[in-house]
Amino acid sequence: MATLTAADLAAVDTRLAGTDTLLSTEYPGDDGTRQPVHTLYVPADRFDLELSATFGAAAAQAVAEAGGTVALAHTVGLGHLAEELAPLVDAKLAAEPIEDLRLDFEDGYGARPDAEEDADAVLAAERVAAAVAAGVAPAFIGIRFKCFEEPTRHRGIRTLDLFLTTLAGVGPLPDGLVLTLPKVTTVEQVEAMVALCEVFEERLGLPAGRLRFEVQMETPQLIIAADGSVPVATLLHRAQHRVSALHYGTYDYSASLQIAAAHQSMEHPAADYAKQVMQVAVAETGVRLSDGSTNVIPVGDPDHVRDAWKLHARLVRRSLERGYYQGWDLHAAQLPTRYLATYAFYREGFAAAARRLDAYLHGDDATIMDEPATARALARFVVRGLGCGAITASEAVEATGAEPAELIHLAHPKLVTADKEA
Repeated sequence: MATLTAADLAAVDTRLAGTDTLLSTEYPGDDGTRQPVHTLYVPADRFDLELSATFGAAAAQAVAEAGGTVALAHTVGLGHLAEELAPLVDAKLAAEPIEDLRLDFEDGYGARPDAEEDADAVLAAERVAAAVAAGVAPAFIGIRFKCFEEPTRHRGIRTLDLFLTTLAGVGPLPDGLVLTLPKVTTVEQVEAMVALCEVFEERLGLPAGRLRFEVQMETPQLIIAADGSVPVATLLHRAQHRVSALHYGTYDYSASLQIAAAHQSMEHPAADYAKQVMQVAVAETGVRLSDGSTNVIPVGDPDHVRDAWKLHARLVRRSLERGYYQGWDLHAAQLPTRYLATYAFYREGFAAAARRLDAYLHGDDATIMDEPATARALARFVVRGLGCGAITASEAVEATGAEPAELIHLAHPKLVTADKEA
């Protein structure tokens, strides 16, 4: 006979009601949608409907000048997978060279006369709408406007206003629309952005909650505030679920810590500390992470090009190994090494992950006894590889014995539960 009564259990439920609500609302887990492997930044006035094709062609030309994709794979230390990677990367550069594009009105655009930026903001919206309608826009596309610090606040908000108002006037907002708020220093700046989103939605006739935005982590004040708190964690829970991602800004953050320019890098210990804090803050919130960029561009002298490609490929791999599945790119010649390094990461780990998933799902290997949490991590790995094109659906089915939909369900059980409840 049990000791506890129904009343005792009800008392525990009452005591933990707040915890239950917190976990279900603030820590829903990843929503299972696609995350791009990179964000490419271009000055806003450079965007046109041919940009993706132009960048793809430029990337392919850079590869050709290096002797082809197989040769480039050898150059960056991936010779053992060169024949396997080459057709996948070549196909990617031809079909989808840019996964996520940011039209930059901030550092990449600079300070210009108001009339010029006004015109460019309207033109950017018109061109984005036209690219989406023509089917030539990247899956994810949007703008980075100027930050909410006093000197640039009104300019940044006006650019955002002109872009969104023009875009909404053309038709429905693109599904992959992304807005990027840079150089955030306080939670209040995020709250101000939330308030603006609410105004835009009301006045433009958008559904409540339609507008979300990325926060660029470029200042140390978001890691540790004046009162010793960790604002990056606080802002996520004060943003009414509108923050979609945190993007690390390599150079602004490093400069704020007075790190010498020659030593500013994605792999500096200061960068690793900031990114680890970000990683803990977003865990299970559904907010995505992106690493920053390297400004060492593979152009010019052949020796420099080779070294820049090797550096970029190594940094991409380093980010992936640390749980940062997205990063910034700044030039077409970085696209080949972005995909080579990314595809190699997933393909190198695929066989072992698939074998363990097969054992977990079908119980065929008594030597492996993975727990559900590990199975979810394995499934997420394979699903990410499928999403970016590193792994084909037929390969996944053959190796795991599961269809992609089953792997997605395993990777994101909270999403499946919510679907059933709906």
